[in-house]
Amino acid sequence: MSREITDGLLKFVENSPTSFHAVSTMQKELDDCGFIHIYEEKSWNLQRGEKYYVTRNGSSLIAFVIPENMITSFQIMASHSDSPTFKLKSNPEIDVEDHFVKLNVEKYGGMMMAPWFDRPLSLAGRLLAVDDKGQITPHLIKIDRDLVLIPNLAVHMNRKANDGYSYNPQIDMLPLFGGADSKGTLMNILSKEAGVKPDQVLDMDVYLYNRMKGSIWGGKEEFVSSSRLDDLQCVYSSLKAFKSSKNKNHVIVHCVLDNEEVGSLTRQGAASTFLKDTLERIAISMNLSKEEYLRAQACGFMLSADNAHSVHPSHQDKTDQSNRPYINGGVVLKYNANQHYTTDAFSAAVVKSICAQANVPIQTFVNRSDIPGGSTLGNISNGQFSIHTADIGLAQLAMHSPYETAGVCDTEYLVRMASAFYDSDIQIKKDGSCKIVF
Repeated sequence: MSREITDGLLKFVENSPTSFHAVSTMQKELDDCGFIHIYEEKSWNLQRGEKYYVTRNGSSLIAFVIPENMITSFQIMASHSDSPTFKLKSNPEIDVEDHFVKLNVEKYGGMMMAPWFDRPLSLAGRLLAVDDKGQITPHLIKIDRDLVLIPNLAVHMNRKANDGYSYNPQIDMLPLFGGADSKGTLMNILSKEAGVKPDQVLDMDVYLYNRMKGSIWGGKEEFVSSSRLDDLQCVYSSLKAFKSSKNKNHVIVHCVLDNEEVGSLTRQGAASTFLKDTLERIAISMNLSKEEYLRAQACGFMLSADNAHSVHPSHQDKTDQSNRPYINGGVVLKYNANQHYTTDAFSAAVVKSICAQANVPIQTFVNRSDIPGGSTLGNISNGQFSIHTADIGLAQLAMHSPYETAGVCDTEYLVRMASAFYDSDIQIKKDGSCKIVF
């Protein structure tokens, strides 16, 4: 079962080289399951027992199911669609002495730069093109061939290459696109992929992506390596569980937001009103009063799902002494005293109860007290929509590398845990106490 689920994960990742493609992939799956695509720009006429999804910017998606019974709360699993990479700048072609053409790029997010060298890369994203009638339309593109590469400088020319070299993103990280004859051809390639003419393209959001396919490996085939496991492993697990859930008492929500890796401060990020707006419009369409909506919010629960750091086999000292998550050790519950993670004793108790019901092992992650960590979308989204929240994830190695490693068993663990969460009846009666009915 774990192998089958992980094979599905790898296919999902392969189809999702950018946030735009991840949303497109999810849309196809939701369409196949009978979900109705609704739009923020249009009026909503939601019906009890129906399934819907809405997108923003083509890179964030919120899917939800309206229960047949009276809405009493929201049960949400939120993750993010983006990963660190390099984005093409405007006017990207750079001529090098009439012999090479490089592409001008800039960093997106806090990536590890060294693993990007000497591997086949290509381009994916969206083009905005205008037709003869003045209609501006986005076009997804994915150049499905090895197109560019970032060449290393030979050790003969950089004797400190193995001594901790500091990479300059404007000098070292610009991908090689072609020889002199390739000059001026990039837009032709991109527009052809989009099915438009070069002069129709007004602008674009185009990124590098790693062409190396994901793989399952190890002595017992226990590991999975791929690009974008952070955070598509959580996205995929949430979606798989969400599609099969049949909760009759709560609005269940599959929420995937963009731009987490750059702080979430966009109209489609966790700091935006996207989730808040969607839930408010559900309440309005279902004729809930303001008080009923606020009560449903107070009784709700959210899982902020974003991968966590495993103990590293060569750097065990980088992990906290008593909180040591391992790959294939189960779902990771993440804590931080300064609330970079939202987990507190109450939300942790809910997660532990759900994991126990699903027979899923649970681990804990806390940063070493002398090593600062990152944050994720849970606490940011709570600034817009306040709801009981816990931060969870799956243990992985090489986070923010273009080729990350996680566990085959863990994907199944999170699917099982997410299924139990979506199917459960979390009854929050008073602040700080609740009953969970499975």
